[in-house]
Amino acid sequence: MKKDIRYVPSPSAVVEGMLDLAALTSRDTLYDLGCGDGRIVIGAAARGARAIGFDLDPGLIARCHENARLARCSHNVDFRVGNFFQVDLSEATVIALYLLTSVNRALRSRLVALRPGTRVVSHSFDMGDWPADCMVTVDCKQLYLWTIP
Repeated sequence: MKKDIRYVPSPSAVVEGMLDLAALTSRDTLYDLGCGDGRIVIGAAARGARAIGFDLDPGLIARCHENARLARCSHNVDFRVGNFFQVDLSEATVIALYLLTSVNRALRSRLVALRPGTRVVSHSFDMGDWPADCMVTVDCKQLYLWTIP
């Protein structure tokens, strides 16, 4: 599997901003595509949501498991090694992205096919010609939100 993106951690304030922008609740299931060290997934679990992270790097997935153990939220999270282009996204009510615009755009056809009301939140990168429903700035980082109609 080809890795298109290098791992860059999101600052804590940005993680919280993404979860706020998505209006994440304990009724949600969040999928983090390219989850890195798991901080978005762990942040979602801390809010009571079920959360699943996907990453190509087995070393990062191992770090995710350790970070979840340290945060005492292992019961509410799952981390999987895999290509998120091949993952069934249908159970997600929130999708978190910190990918490049080109990767976001490549995911777009899969995202717009999700059930109405599913929220997609992205750190720093938009979807090209698909305008965001909302944009906010946190720690000088642009965050984007789309809600599937």
